[in-house]
Amino acid sequence: MRVHLGSDHAGLDLKNHLVAWLSEHGYEPVDHGPFVYDALDDYPVFCLRAAEGVAKARAAGGDDLGVVIGGSGNGEQMAANKVEGIRCALVWSEDTAKLAREHNDAQMVSVGGRMHSLEDMTRFVELFLAEPFSGDERHVRRIGQLDHYDRTRELPPLPESAVGLGPDA
Repeated sequence: MRVHLGSDHAGLDLKNHLVAWLSEHGYEPVDHGPFVYDALDDYPVFCLRAAEGVAKARAAGGDDLGVVIGGSGNGEQMAANKVEGIRCALVWSEDTAKLAREHNDAQMVSVGGRMHSLEDMTRFVELFLAEPFSGDERHVRRIGQLDHYDRTRELPPLPESAVGLGPDA
């Protein structure tokens, strides 16, 4: 499986560590940069490329996944989620890493290089890559609603329990 990676200067050390770790564990890392430390670099430059790589490969039938890394992981997740068809989850624990795949069928995760130890972040990525999507109907239905909105910008219909309530009433 190919794993696309992108980061900024704050995630550079973890990205480089993950490239080696992925290779050692039978994955094919695709490094979208950065390749040298530059305290003024911008995460969208690299994270958008990683997300585009995942999206294009998956559209062609591949099973590629991706990891974006920054200081907090927040901006990197936002950048990846701008790419059509990408669901990127910010992970901060073993549970959120597994649930990103199991429930949300995320193709990418974002981790904060300044938020956790190198060992913890590597474990989060390991769990994300190993966890299959459950395929449960409720998760498929919810992802379908997100995909439909992504393509059409049409809101899903309100459930019967919410009809006549809230700002849409």
